Amino acid sequence: MVGRRDIASWLNGPGAVPDASADFPGERLGLPEDGAGSVARPGRRVLGIAVDWLLCWLIARAFLGVLQGWGPLLVLLLEHTLLVGSAGCSVGHRLAGLRVRALAGGPAGPGRAAVRSVLLCLAVPPLIWDRDQRGLHDKLAGTVVVRSEARPDTGRPDRPT
Repeated sequence: MVGRRDIASWLNGPGAVPDASADFPGERLGLPEDGAGSVARPGRRVLGIAVDWLLCWLIARAFLGVLQGWGPLLVLLLEHTLLVGSAGCSVGHRLAGLRVRALAGGPAGPGRAAVRSVLLCLAVPPLIWDRDQRGLHDKLAGTVVVRSEARPDTGRPDRPT
């Protein structure tokens, strides 16, 4: 009987055998399990895209006078391309504590941001994820969404008042 291990994951390509030793998302990519630089979890990503979509819808409504149609999607494409390409995060990413970076490290850059944004606007690639919680749009653009801040240090002594 042919099993999944024999045919590997279609996201990894033919002949690739999934790494069974990875215990958490991002371990195979050399990212930490938790804190700053770890792979962004789905809840934060959904929050980020929801904030971006609402903002783009409001901008399209106010400046383009379009409530339906392609207006909000075009604003989203422009926002993600410009902000992720230059600042490493969109408004929604920033509020959710996320950054988009190149898989090799460093900022995503304008080229990767443009590819990622176009694929994001197609809506299907972000819904197809691999074991590292990278959407197909991130895989094709060579990017990864990571947490930008660490959790508050709970071991620090309180300051006197």
